[in-house]
Amino acid sequence: MTTFKPRETLTEQVARHIENLIAFGQFSSGQRIYEAAMARQLDVSHGSIREGLLLLEKRHLVKNVPRRGAFVTELDEFFVRSLYEVLELYLCHTGRKLCRHWQPEDMEKLESLYERMNECYQKRDLMAFLELGIEYTQASLAYADNYFIVSAIDDLWPSAKRCAFVAFQHASHRVLEDNLSHMRESIDAIRDRDEDRLTEILQRYAGQQCGQVLASLGQQTKGHHAAT
Repeated sequence: MTTFKPRETLTEQVARHIENLIAFGQFSSGQRIYEAAMARQLDVSHGSIREGLLLLEKRHLVKNVPRRGAFVTELDEFFVRSLYEVLELYLCHTGRKLCRHWQPEDMEKLESLYERMNECYQKRDLMAFLELGIEYTQASLAYADNYFIVSAIDDLWPSAKRCAFVAFQHASHRVLEDNLSHMRESIDAIRDRDEDRLTEILQRYAGQQCGQVLASLGQQTKGHHAAT
């Protein structure tokens, strides 16, 4: 039986475009997003841009300020630490469920994603590696079985992608290796149905990536001060 998949709405397309501009550093922290300019660039109405920006506010990428406009959310230490603390809680909770209930096809998918990420690592294809890493984490949520967790994580992914890109930009080789190592360890723990080991791996990884993002932001700040 074929599952019906509705086409992505114009609002979602607009939001996805702006999301990528923010996630991949083409819009910086605190920068204003001008509706008129964006509407001309995408050849859509102001209303479509406004609706897309409201969707991005829900995803924590934009702050809409009455009578002033839309601004990119500040990527600072408080934001980064808050993000990884929440991701750690959600991923550890759902990881335990995955350990208990995974099926052979789940392991096949995780192994396939790992192999594809390894290929991207060999080719130094940063963007594809990043997208596959998010797909891998989403696949590991197959057994979340909780509406609120799945909904919350969907809204957190864009910020997670944004943070990962910041870390990759400044220490790409080491960060790629750390990601692959984390994936290999977590897949082995899932296969062994070892909930405690998987929890320890996820906690360590969240702390490690949080530290890498903060270190990269510190380098950006130093570079900005040196330039001025």
